[in-house]
Amino acid sequence: MSSALTHILSNECPICHKGKVFTDKNIFFNFGLPKMNEYCSHCNYKFQKEPGYFFGAMYVNYGLTVAQGIATYCIAQFFFEKNFDLRIIPIIAVVITLLTSFNLRFSRLAWIYMFKDYTK
Repeated sequence: MSSALTHILSNECPICHKGKVFTDKNIFFNFGLPKMNEYCSHCNYKFQKEPGYFFGAMYVNYGLTVAQGIATYCIAQFFFEKNFDLRIIPIIAVVITLLTSFNLRFSRLAWIYMFKDYTK
């Protein structure tokens, strides 16, 4: 499991672990929509199997976003006197907005790794 997470965070092909899934080398701090390679440059593995393949990755993205929002609330609440201060909401919105690009890339990579062909 830890090696799969390492390969996901390294933006590596799920089959050969040498090619890159996204054209960007770094998946952490890129702004804009992700640009994916259609095939792995090393093993020729096709990343998008069919139209609509990444609809399921939206659920992974949603789960990541909710977890990040809850974590941000839990950390930010210590800096306010009231238990639920409305000033926390913009903080949560900024954190979620800043992590959107990472979440899109990470959720697609996780989706590819969940449904890769394990027989190869």
